[in-house]
Amino acid sequence: MRKLALSDEILLTVEKPARYIGNEYNMVVKDLDKIDIRFCMCFPDVYEIGMSHQGIQILYDMFNRREDTYCERVYSPWVDLDKIMREQQIPLFSLESQEPVKQFDFLGITLQYEMCYTNILQVLDLSQIPIYAKERTEEDPIVIGGGPCAYNPEPLADFFDMFYIGEGETVYDQLLDIYKENKQTNGTRKDFLEKAASIEGIYIPSFYEAAYYDNGILESFEPINPHAPKVIKKQVEMNLSDTFYPEKPLVPYIKITQDRVVLEILRGCLRGCRFCQAGMIYRPIRERTLTFLKERANRMLKATGHEEISLSSLSSSDHTELSELVYYLIEEFGTKGVNISLPSLRIDAFALDVMSKVQDVKKSSLTFAPEAGSQRLRDVINKGLSEEDILKGAMDAFKSGWNRVKLYFMLGLPTENMDDIEGIAVLSDKIAREYYTIPKDQRNGRVSIVSSTSFFVPKPFTPFQWVRMATSEEFLDKQRFLSGKMKEQINYRSIKYNWHEVELTMLEGVLARGDRKLSSVLYDVYKKGCIYDAWSEHFKYEKWIEAFEENQIDPLFYTSRERAQDELLPWDFIDAGVSRQFLWKEYQNAISEKVTPNCRQACAGCGASGFGGGVCYEGKN
Repeated sequence: MRKLALSDEILLTVEKPARYIGNEYNMVVKDLDKIDIRFCMCFPDVYEIGMSHQGIQILYDMFNRREDTYCERVYSPWVDLDKIMREQQIPLFSLESQEPVKQFDFLGITLQYEMCYTNILQVLDLSQIPIYAKERTEEDPIVIGGGPCAYNPEPLADFFDMFYIGEGETVYDQLLDIYKENKQTNGTRKDFLEKAASIEGIYIPSFYEAAYYDNGILESFEPINPHAPKVIKKQVEMNLSDTFYPEKPLVPYIKITQDRVVLEILRGCLRGCRFCQAGMIYRPIRERTLTFLKERANRMLKATGHEEISLSSLSSSDHTELSELVYYLIEEFGTKGVNISLPSLRIDAFALDVMSKVQDVKKSSLTFAPEAGSQRLRDVINKGLSEEDILKGAMDAFKSGWNRVKLYFMLGLPTENMDDIEGIAVLSDKIAREYYTIPKDQRNGRVSIVSSTSFFVPKPFTPFQWVRMATSEEFLDKQRFLSGKMKEQINYRSIKYNWHEVELTMLEGVLARGDRKLSSVLYDVYKKGCIYDAWSEHFKYEKWIEAFEENQIDPLFYTSRERAQDELLPWDFIDAGVSRQFLWKEYQNAISEKVTPNCRQACAGCGASGFGGGVCYEGKN
């Protein structure tokens, strides 16, 4: 019988003990005596967040299809169990076998959000694995990171043995095969790392050395091991309809953030928004076929019993067979009590027709993401959305019965002025005014407009990777100004204004474009007790400021400083498929307020065609 790592006494004292017992429906069970490679997959956040991440579900399924490999899972223990594990010296354990993570061959950590970085150190520490890679021995697991934040791995470089740059379906099998061979021939840890360095997309931080000018700017970044390539090339799975995707996703015992079947319909985005890292690093856009999507939807719903299916992508409306898929799902499952969720849709006639069929119009709200309040600034960021589009979409929705609209904007975008900020309030009011042009007897009650602003953070591999980020004081001034302008609008009683925390945004900005010097800050702030920084009730900003001061590092160096065109950036050794020349050209287009057509309208020469497929080759023989 499977023995739990935690006693009943401990489980009864912590919040939601189901986070730690495993044995969920569709969990994979293997005979450990027949396994050559043990891989523990980690999402460094609480169980409910980690279990909602589709990337781990895909890799979990992919690894466990190998007869020689057993992939298990671990998540960050919540603060109550964290305290108990430290006091009682209980090593962190996997959910499947309930065995210590330190006994595994690999610990794979998903890097999804910068503000989870201290939780990575928590996982290593509780696992009793040395936090710094240089201190690990032959007995310790290989710690590997992947995900969107791996496109600038440098703030974490000292803590990881390797990073996987790109999509996991491509070279993981090759990496595991090399590990198995190295193990069988009694090769050392260093032998394996040197062999792994020859695999495209694998980055070994210890094989590189960074040098800095006196002013702190990166002077050089060079390989110091003959096996290490000068450039690491992103890995891309080009055939999404002939690769790994779970048929039997894990089903949790407790409610999680995304408690539904998730069907990824495409990868990439052709819109080219200049602030959006995902839209750049996941190029080119690639679709899964209608046949694949129908078949996988049926299998996953049958295997899980879920009553909702979500079509996942960066821009669902750009799938060329979306209407056929959606109407199939409505016809096939609509009468069986299955809800269909359609995020990332442009609001048009098709979207409204579909949503009226799959949502309770009276209870649901529609979401628009104009990002900027003025047309000028939307052109700067290449949003590809006019005010006419927004007002027409809202009006069509109102006529179809909706009376609740959510609007998402950013403050602090490049070239932003006070007129652009006031435009957020004006646009919110214009949408409310549209509603009140409908005769009173045809309205569905009072209109509700919820306008939310986040603060702009420049990210690597975007046209804005060179720009200065606003300071905390500047952000707060913008926020106060907008709050005042909201109250001046005719329909202000129908408009609710929400905003994000500025301190969290500033740290995200530091870590997003940081370098190796930040590892000491991360280590020190973790030792000061910082974990779950993304959770406001556990966020200790003053501890971060202390750590910066103690390490003589000015966070404004990483945020509020414009980079020169020729400055060597910490992530320049990665080839993400979009060229530096293209990104700089797009930055100049932004300053000139020049719009770049989307990928189906015209090729902008970003470099993604080099992968040999996707939207770049549509209609070509």
